[in-house]
Amino acid sequence: MFSTSLADAPVVRAPRHAPVAQLVRGGVIEGVHHGSVVVLGADGTVKHQLGDAEAAFYPRSAVKPLQAVAMLRAGLPLDGELLSLAAASHSGEERHLAGTRRILELAGLAEDDLRNVPDLPFDPTVRDSWVRAGRAPSRLAQNCSGKHAAMLWTAKLNGWSLPDYLDPEHPLQRAIRETVEELTGQRVARVTVDGCGAPLFAISLTGLARALSRVVTAAPGTPEARVADAMRAHAEMASGATRDVAALMRAVPGLLAKDGFEGVQVAALPDGRAVAVKIADGADRARVPVAAAALALAGVDSALLTEFSGAPLLGGGVPVGSVRVVDGLGAA
Repeated sequence: MFSTSLADAPVVRAPRHAPVAQLVRGGVIEGVHHGSVVVLGADGTVKHQLGDAEAAFYPRSAVKPLQAVAMLRAGLPLDGELLSLAAASHSGEERHLAGTRRILELAGLAEDDLRNVPDLPFDPTVRDSWVRAGRAPSRLAQNCSGKHAAMLWTAKLNGWSLPDYLDPEHPLQRAIRETVEELTGQRVARVTVDGCGAPLFAISLTGLARALSRVVTAAPGTPEARVADAMRAHAEMASGATRDVAALMRAVPGLLAKDGFEGVQVAALPDGRAVAVKIADGADRARVPVAAAALALAGVDSALLTEFSGAPLLGGGVPVGSVRVVDGLGAA
């Protein structure tokens, strides 16, 4: 068990990001990605950090495992691939749409009950096929639809109102906020609205890493352990067949990982070691190699991380450079 006392909310300030990766073309540094990184040991202490891991920031979809934990605590009866989907930023593949329909069906609800924003599928190939078929944006296709379906079912099970389930003062959202604060160990600094319409809570990067560490080290059968087990066993339901976060979980035994828009990545190993990354400019091309470097600092065998070191930079179709993480990534 961990302490139930909460630290003060992280300070809202302009983040003091540092260079974390360089875009190198033909031996010349063409661009620099700034950001922040934190690496926690199995005991929860900070082993490495770079940039500003204590400022308030929005974790975006990297907070979804915590939202799923809160829903299980409130009685949501999901496990396996449908629970993974409830914590997903999915690609809009047919299995994701079918899974969301199944959650709604189990809840006795319909797509029209969803309040997320209609969108096209997230995966470029799936999206292109969708457009060629003349299909319009839909709430099911939007990458957070599994979470929203689960939120609706949780609200219905508890007798809470459905049309306003996204209101920050709704009992569901208050329960989620309480879980986020408990697992991060700190009070929420600010509340805003995420891209899908759900409330979004400002925490620190260290708090995010701490929370996922607590999820993976929780006792078997707890809501935390159920979420971790579901996402690791069904990584493609939590993301998509071609997504880097699913590949990362397949490559590193026992790893739980979740990405978020605007360059956010969090990952935790079964013993509690955890990393969290925020890329200041939101660039995915830096998110993945920086996260891999952080995992190496956490003690993951670098041989398992080779494919995540960054795609080559092409010139005329030929590799001429790469995204390169800064030396040591802040290691002592």
